[in-house]
Parts: sequence; structure tokens; C-alpha cells
Amino acid sequence: MKVLMLSWEYPPHSVGGLGKHVLELVPALARLGVDVHLITHGGSGGAIHEVIGENGEQSPGEGRVHIHRAASVATTGSDFFPSARQMNESIESVGHKVWDEYGPFDLIHAHDWLVGFAAVSLKHQHRSALLTTIHATEYGRCRGALGNEMSRAINHTEWWLTYESWRVICCSQYMADEVKLALKTPSDKLDVIPNGVDPARFDVLTGEDLSDFRASFAGPNQEIVFYVGRVVYEKGVQVLVQAMARILAQRPGIKLVVAGTGDSLNAVRQLAIDLGIGDHCYFTGFIPDGVRDRLFRVSNVAAFPSLYEPFGIVALEAMAAHLPVVASAVGGLREVLRHAENSITVYPNDANSLAWGILHTLNEPEWAKQRADNAYRMVVDEYGWDRIARLTLDEYARVVDERLGTTWD
Repeated sequence: MKVLMLSWEYPPHSVGGLGKHVLELVPALARLGVDVHLITHGGSGGAIHEVIGENGEQSPGEGRVHIHRAASVATTGSDFFPSARQMNESIESVGHKVWDEYGPFDLIHAHDWLVGFAAVSLKHQHRSALLTTIHATEYGRCRGALGNEMSRAINHTEWWLTYESWRVICCSQYMADEVKLALKTPSDKLDVIPNGVDPARFDVLTGEDLSDFRASFAGPNQEIVFYVGRVVYEKGVQVLVQAMARILAQRPGIKLVVAGTGDSLNAVRQLAIDLGIGDHCYFTGFIPDGVRDRLFRVSNVAAFPSLYEPFGIVALEAMAAHLPVVASAVGGLREVLRHAENSITVYPNDANSLAWGILHTLNEPEWAKQRADNAYRMVVDEYGWDRIARLTLDEYARVVDERLGTTWD
């Protein structure tokens, strides 16, 4: 099977969970015999065309995965939506060239609205079935308040993309329900395939001396509370900083490490200073994957205080690293986290509840270890990328079979 995939995010142009999802899914599909040509944003560098092997590494020879990067267009500030449309023109242009050189393809697989314009145009010009994965919605990010023109435009584009799609994949039942509500997508057009994680990334670190690495983030007697992800309002980092002020009153030997960037970074950094806990908070900004993986291994607890969360792939990563998790019981996280079994769940937007969860985890290390062990077993059994790829391939086969039995008018 040959698939043309479109994604705004793919390393080195990666912002959040979508980029991680595509990065891991593509080689897993290749291991199942799928030829994937991925067209992505070229704004952060990377070769115009590279070949990836089934292990996800660059391949100097032949391979089932080809990455094609489109020429970038600036997409910042109030001009983001029209700039995104211009970027889609670049992606579409590359798509036609790839189709002519490597096609035809059995279907097109688009990830989110950011590639929607190119995906729909390629669908019609090549009369191909279009499958879309919706990772999040503007309705959810805005908590239902589509108050400005750009939000309404994005929401309409999401509706249009799901309307044009043969089928729609969501990463959780929560997201499927949100897509039905926000985009009016029929239930019988939706399928749920979760995100995944590769525990081998963390297993290879077993036995490695990480003491010097840890010392660059915290003192030898400091326990580390670790957050990684976008630093934006809906991720709740401001609630975590507020909780730290309460935690430090009981356990002064704590260090909060926040890894990631976003438009709330300066505000939460200032909040820590205003609360008098700036010395106990380390805002790293962007970190490479290798640093992130080691931080998962040397930390004492991972905290994810999201207010809105379609899935929460970082929670799976913490579990794969055997790190105890404390997280808000919101969105797709509720389908992964089981309170007192594989995690501690807390009330969203509640600094007192979050502080309790983190303190309970640190005060009861044996219980925390049992939960972490349970979480690791769940990740291996239910969220490995090979299983996710098999489910995705089943979806491909269904779409291709239905398309072959349909006359295109």
C-alpha cells in the first residue's frame, strides 16, 4: 500500500504531540509494509527530500518512507491563518510533484486542519480517498468560545476538512465526542486510534550514570517535579507554579523543572518570581529529545496539570520511563489514567488538589513505584506503536476497499 501523508509538524519542525505522533507512526507503518511519502513544513530546516528506514533513522539507500519538505512561509501573529493557506499552496505544489513521480497513491492521510487546504485539493484533483486525523480542535482549545475571526476561520476549516474526509480518526473517545459536537461529524464516520509511545527510548538508559546530568538541573538533595510540553494556558503550567508554592511549605527540598516553550512562558516565569519561588523553578525552554528522555529518568514525579487535553502523549512517555504521574482528570487523559492504579489524578485548575497529588506521590514512594510499574505494563500492552500502526493500517484497508467500490462523480 502507498500512502501520501500531509503533516504541518515533523522534526525538526515540531511543536507538540502531533509531531511526535507522526514521527513514530510513519516508521511503524513502514515495518508493516506501507510505503509512505510525507509532505511537511520546511520552516525549521531539514533536507528537502530524505529517506527514512523502518527504524526511523535516515537511510542512505532505499526505504519505504520519504520525507518531502515544502518551502516555508512565515506563520506568526495575526497573519497566521492566511499565511497557513499560503503554506498549503506550497505543500500542494510538492504534493502534485510527488504524485507524478512516485504515485499513484492508494489514499491521502492528513493530520489536522493546518494541511487541510492542500489535502482537499489533492483529493479532488487526483480523485483519491482522504483520511484525516484530528488531534485537537479550535473549539476545545478555546473552551467553546470562538470569539475572534481567526478562531472561527479555523473552526470552519476543521468542519470542511472532516466533511471532505472519507473517514476521521481521533486519538481518544473524548476527542471523537468533541469532533461530533464542534464539527458536526457523524458518529459512523469516526474511529478512535490512540497515540502511542516507544518504551525502548527509555529502556536503553537503564544502567547509565545520569548523576552528572541530574546535577545540571537540581541539587543532590532536591527532588525534581518535571513538566514537559507547550507552555500555554490550556496546559495549566500556571496552576503547577501555584501548587509549588504550597508544596515548598511542606517539602522545601523540591525543584520544579519546566521544559518547553509557548506564549505563556514569560507569564509563568514571572508568576514564580512573584510567589517568591523563582529559585526553585527552572524553565529550560526547548530541549532536545535526548535531554527530555533523561529528565524523565532522573525526576521524582511528572506533573501534567492540563485544563484541556485531547490525549496527553507526554503522560504515556512518563509512564514508559517508569516515572510516577500526577495529572488533571480531563479530556483524553481520563481514558489513560486510572487513579491510584497507574497514576494520581487531580481536579483541573485546582492548585491545592495538584499540590496534594504531588505531595502524596513524594511522601509514599513505595505506592508511587507500584503505580509506575502498573503504568509501564499498560503502556507496553496497549500503547506500543506497532499496535497503533496495525490499527491505522486496518483503517487504510477499509478506506481503500470502500473507495474501490465507489464511482467518483
